[in-house]
Amino acid sequence: MSLHKVIISGGGTGGHIFPAVAIANEIRQEYPDCKILFVGAKGRMEMTRVPEAGYEIEGLDIAGLQRKFDLKNFLLPFKVIKSYRQAAAILKRFQPQVAIGVGGFASGPLLFAAQRKGIPTLIQEQNSYAGLTNKLLARGAKKICVAYSGMEAYFPAEKLVHTGNPVRAEMVDWKGKKEEACTFFGLNEEQAVVLSIGGSLGARSINLALSEHINRFRDSNVQLLWQTGKAYANKAADLSGDGIHAVPFIQRMDLAYAAADVIISRAGALSISELCLVGKPCILVPSPNVAEDHQSKNANVLVKAGAALLVKDQEASVILVDEALTLLKKEELKKNLSENVMRMGISNAAERIRKEIEAIL
Repeated sequence: MSLHKVIISGGGTGGHIFPAVAIANEIRQEYPDCKILFVGAKGRMEMTRVPEAGYEIEGLDIAGLQRKFDLKNFLLPFKVIKSYRQAAAILKRFQPQVAIGVGGFASGPLLFAAQRKGIPTLIQEQNSYAGLTNKLLARGAKKICVAYSGMEAYFPAEKLVHTGNPVRAEMVDWKGKKEEACTFFGLNEEQAVVLSIGGSLGARSINLALSEHINRFRDSNVQLLWQTGKAYANKAADLSGDGIHAVPFIQRMDLAYAAADVIISRAGALSISELCLVGKPCILVPSPNVAEDHQSKNANVLVKAGAALLVKDQEASVILVDEALTLLKKEELKKNLSENVMRMGISNAAERIRKEIEAIL
């Protein structure tokens, strides 16, 4: 069965968008003539990031449920009905062979409309804790591609396929680039490097912990490569110099990974999938500001496997820097963490998902 028309829906965060683009890239590589249409939520980041990746996208008038009391929640049923009608119109016009949902607001109306029309649907769940949208759509889906074991707690076991999360290959291609990385970031190749990546928007608790104890790095003769996010960029810039290299956003993550001896990171699904392929010792600081505390659940999967260390968000300001500097000195622990985390990596996730798409057709 050849693929000639595919629709991909979802977004809201990079953790949904980047796997979706990786799946699209894999389909395009195997089927160059296949038409791929994305459907997102108006006003969300996918409406700019997807076109930047070279794909067409249409937006729905959908929003998420506010978890605290908010008058916007009273408008949600009307937005759901409107977005469902918009999704149905897009499907009627585009006539896809298959609809793929990656989570996020827009995947709900689009996949539900596709299922009502008899169009085969596939869900890609990035996290170890299933999102509400994907749980609701699971009954009508043909296949559910997951990155963690134990997902039968949320989905019908017979529909599950362990594919891993697609990551951009160029992001994790770091080997043999240490010298280039140190030149690129202005680092000393002879000194240890701690890399901190709090996500593209930054991480408040990580940023505060690093800034409060910034001189501990200098006193320990350890360099810090620090992705701050936009909000903290100005304050961090004042702390830069003498081994501290702070930037709002790191474009060349391959070089950042090449430079790092220890990595501090949030525990989003995409970050963890990359870290499993990078294979460097890492300390995870799960964000508490996410639905169902899913980052803690993601992190605990690695911690139980001896593949990462965990620092709770509320404890970061007290112990995070100590944990990072101590880990740098523990060669055996670093070796074990690296070996264990690499066992959990899946490098061909996009290809596996593409083959599942072919299978359901």
